[in-house]
Amino acid sequence: MNQPATPNSAELATAIGRGERPALAEALNLLDDRRPSARAQAARLLTQLQQCRDTNSGHLIGITGPPGAGKSTLCAALIAVWRQRGRRVAVLAVDPSSPITGGALLGDRLRMHSSADDDGVFVRSLASRGQFGGLSAEVWPMSQVLLAGFDIVLIETVGVGQREVDISRMCDTACYVAQPGSGDSVQFLKAGILEVPHILAINKADMGAVARRTLAELDAALHREHPDGHWQVPVLATSAANHTGIEALADAMEQHRAALQSQGQLAPRRRGYQAYWIHKRLLEEFGSFGIEQLGGEDALLAQLQAQDLNLFERYEGLRQDLYRRCAGSGAQETH
Repeated sequence: MNQPATPNSAELATAIGRGERPALAEALNLLDDRRPSARAQAARLLTQLQQCRDTNSGHLIGITGPPGAGKSTLCAALIAVWRQRGRRVAVLAVDPSSPITGGALLGDRLRMHSSADDDGVFVRSLASRGQFGGLSAEVWPMSQVLLAGFDIVLIETVGVGQREVDISRMCDTACYVAQPGSGDSVQFLKAGILEVPHILAINKADMGAVARRTLAELDAALHREHPDGHWQVPVLATSAANHTGIEALADAMEQHRAALQSQGQLAPRRRGYQAYWIHKRLLEEFGSFGIEQLGGEDALLAQLQAQDLNLFERYEGLRQDLYRRCAGSGAQETH
C-alpha cells in the first residue's frame, strides 16, 4: 500500500510559521520519532526553520515549582492575559507519567484551553521519561519548532523537587512558583539545589497571612542579583484563583526578556543551552571517555557556543566522529 506523501521541509516550515495545527502536530511527532529516517527529516526541518526566522524571535518561558503550587492554574491565567494582549501562546506541559497511560495531571492541564477553538493557543503534553533534570531530550528541539509559530512558548514542568534543574538553564526566563506554608522552596534556594530563577512567584496569595510569610521568607533567602547578568530577581505574590498579580507577573517576564535583549544576552543564552543539549546527549551515549575524545567538556561547550548551528546536524556529526574514532581505536588494538 502506498504511503501518503509527506510535505517537504520547506512546506512544513512555512505551515509552522503560520501556526497551522496539523503542521505543528506533524513536526512535534517527527521530533519524537527516533528512527534514522525521521531524525534526518527533523534535522532538515530545523535547518529550514532556522533559515526562515530570526533566531532571537519569541519568548521561551519556563514554569517550575513543587507539586500543588498551582502551576497549571497559574499558566492558564497567564495564557488568558497574553491572549488579551494579542500574543500567540504554545505550551509544552512535561508530565512524569507514562505517555501511554497518561495521568491525572493531563486532565488538569486541559484548563489551559480557554477555548478549544482558539487557534492562538497550542498545548502539547509529553513525558519527562525519567530524565535527570526533569526534561526529556525532545523538549528543546520542540521548543525551537514552536518558537517559529508563536510569540510565547511556555514550558511547564510537573515539579519534582531536586530534579528540576534543566528548566532554569534552557529558557529565556525561568519562573519558580512557590507554595505558601511550605519550607521546601526556601531550603532548595538556600542549598543551591534549584538554580536561581529569574522570577519568584508565591501563588495562592489569597491564603492570607501564610502566603505573606512565605513571601517574606523567600525574599530574605534570595540573592536578588541574578548570576546571569544585571537583573534584580522580583518576588511576586499571585492568586490564579482570584486572578490577582497575573498582569504584574506577565509584565515582569516581558521586562526580563527586554533586559536580555538590550544586554545582548538572548542569543548567547540560547546557544549556551543548545551546546549543553548536545553535550548532554553525547555524554549519555558515549560517557566521559567520548567527551574527552572531543577535547573535553570545557573545550566542546566553548566550541559549540561559538557557533550558530543546526541542532541535529551538529549532534549527528559529532556522533559519527566519535564512532569513527572508536572504530579506529579498535582497529589499532587488533594489530
